[in-house]
Amino acid sequence: MEIGIESVIQSEKPALLPGLPDDIALSCLARVPRKYHPVLNCVSKRWRELIFSEESHSYRKKHNLDETWIYALCRDKSEQLCIYVLDPDQLKRGWKRINGPPNRCLKRKGIGFEVLGNKIYLFGGCGWIEDATDEVYCHDASVNTWNRAGSLSTARCYFAYETFDGKIYAIGGLGSKSSYPHSWDVYDPETNSWKSHVDPKIIPDIEDSMVLDGKIYIRCGTSTVSSHVYAVVYEPSSATWQHADADMARGWRGPAIVIDEVLYVLDQSSGVRLMMWQKDVREWVAVRRLSMHLTRPPCRLVAIGKKIFVIGKGLSTVMFDVENAGCVDGVLVSSSIVKLTCDDEVISCKSLAI
Repeated sequence: MEIGIESVIQSEKPALLPGLPDDIALSCLARVPRKYHPVLNCVSKRWRELIFSEESHSYRKKHNLDETWIYALCRDKSEQLCIYVLDPDQLKRGWKRINGPPNRCLKRKGIGFEVLGNKIYLFGGCGWIEDATDEVYCHDASVNTWNRAGSLSTARCYFAYETFDGKIYAIGGLGSKSSYPHSWDVYDPETNSWKSHVDPKIIPDIEDSMVLDGKIYIRCGTSTVSSHVYAVVYEPSSATWQHADADMARGWRGPAIVIDEVLYVLDQSSGVRLMMWQKDVREWVAVRRLSMHLTRPPCRLVAIGKKIFVIGKGLSTVMFDVENAGCVDGVLVSSSIVKLTCDDEVISCKSLAI
């Protein structure tokens, strides 16, 4: 009887597209560009449920239909956090501001900003009169809504964060009086919970992080035994941290990205130079310099395919292909440029595919 009732209910659902089976309709709707998804959302409840479903996301990814957009966490002139999004295929339209973050986060500093699946996570942070927090907020980029997620195991701010092997890592940084500084937390989206780990090689003073060759690297400030900047690397096989190559760490002087397992760093210490780490000979080489007329340091980096996006103050954006960008005397001369009239400070940039 129950099976019969369910069959009747399912048969009463209207077709996604009249005259077509739902699997064919899914194939059609999944090919609609992401920029039109808000329009599809208004057609019917069934369309809305489909467009924002895991089934649709999986289909787009499986058939290489998913589109990657860039999200930037910024701080505006009123010292409040804000988030912008950029469609790389619609550069002339520029950056668009999205709703949020939640009011409780707006004034926080040293906050985490990471992407996992089709969600953006804001976690940790602190304020002038607010100690480090363990709060985590999640933004579903498909439906443009915010919700609370499982709290950090350790309240922390000014820490490193990376997505690795389907999980989010929150590493080191500063915490509350009860927090242990030589620790990291791992978020599992399946359980919506964090698990804490400890290793004395992690120190609170962390400046940057990246994932390379299936390992997490963090660039630290001064240690208790040395005045030199150094890096440590997370070994998944043993779940421990080890000291990284000193030559690699020495040239890691800015935001880093990895393209096809090649490490690039934007050195902003004297002008703006894109550096590349040649691990076979353990040397850093200069790829090219960027004109100061194109960039507004301090800048952040994000990569989509072979393209590097250099995003600076006011969300001024330079995009170029690492293989095809033209140069004159080593200076980048051909690129796509996006500029805003604001002076927002760019804190972090991430890419998200739907």
